[in-house]
Amino acid sequence: MISFEESMQRLAHIQIATVGVEKLFVEDTPKRVLAQDIIAVNNSPEAPTAAMDGYAIRAEDQAKGRLKIVAETPAGSEVVKGVGEGEAIKTFTGSLMPPNADTLIPIEHVVVEKDEIVIKEPVDKGYSVRPIGENYKKGEVLITKGTLIGFAEIGVMASLNVVMPLVYQQPKVAIIATGSEVLEIGQKQTSPAQLRSSNNSTLAALAKLHGAKAVQLGAVRDDKASIVEAFKMALTSADIVVSTGGVSVGDYDFVKDVVREELGAEVIFKGVIIKPGQHVMVAQRDNQFIVALPGFAYSSTVTFMLYVLPILYRMQAREYKMSVVYAILKEPFIKRSKKTEFTPCNLYIEDGEFFVDFQGNRQGSSAILTNMLGEHKGLVITDPQESSKEAGERVRVWLFNNTI
Repeated sequence: MISFEESMQRLAHIQIATVGVEKLFVEDTPKRVLAQDIIAVNNSPEAPTAAMDGYAIRAEDQAKGRLKIVAETPAGSEVVKGVGEGEAIKTFTGSLMPPNADTLIPIEHVVVEKDEIVIKEPVDKGYSVRPIGENYKKGEVLITKGTLIGFAEIGVMASLNVVMPLVYQQPKVAIIATGSEVLEIGQKQTSPAQLRSSNNSTLAALAKLHGAKAVQLGAVRDDKASIVEAFKMALTSADIVVSTGGVSVGDYDFVKDVVREELGAEVIFKGVIIKPGQHVMVAQRDNQFIVALPGFAYSSTVTFMLYVLPILYRMQAREYKMSVVYAILKEPFIKRSKKTEFTPCNLYIEDGEFFVDFQGNRQGSSAILTNMLGEHKGLVITDPQESSKEAGERVRVWLFNNTI
């Protein structure tokens, strides 16, 4: 087995190509990944523009105290007259500034008397005038390739009349549960030895939350022929094949042999000194990946986030980065092994500090997924050389759901 750090280094050095691209209508691209740079084709604004309602003037004329209103420029209309000495043109938010005007004095700063304005409160030169290119300048790269598209990106693209931006296709993640004891959702249980597979649903949800398409291939029996058939079928269409179960050292654990001997994949690593999930395996065949995870629900969930998400992100020209903070223990922490451990915790912010406790956590095997329930959850990360800790000490916490 290798250390957690080495597994991360090996993963980082894998050559991973991006998946294909496609064009989508701009309003259909939230949470998709941009596959092109978005470049400004013009200045915005293209001419000096009023930032509020008021009067376009020459700043120096404010000293006169009174200015004559000679015209008005509604938003969207052409400017037909410039501002001369001692003159003002009524101008509205978004209107083009008249020639010679260098300042916009707000309506709140003046009093209108017949066809004149009386200056109550002068403003600085250039006040409330949006200069050419204030928003962006022609030729400027506004959104870079590999950006996750959100509402702001959509708004900027719409302002540039980008109707159908190029985005990366969503990688396909095929999910297979192995084990003769495993039942799919909806199957009738006929023996207490049978287990309901939650892994397929959990990992499919994780894949979708991180921009992939999930391909459900259900459960397969613990025999080599069934596993070979399932993996070969998955590899006909999926970019990443994820299996759960069948990776430890039991007599019926066939996955590692299938990957090497039947699929012709190169094993990047098999076995990492972590808790949970030490029997995880990552293999590669060209630009397809096989990630074999433990069968227990908590183990498979944590190892999916550790080893599948980085591959999935790189297939879309992005990097998956663990969001880690330091938090203060509200109660003692018991280190249970000489491995890199990931322990569920409750996370709070009090007076600007992060705090953690373990209230409500169930003790037991790596099958307990309920310890990850809740909005403000994290995983305490401890290195192999670390020991148990007292309340008040600081620990590293992985914000795996980023909800706090």
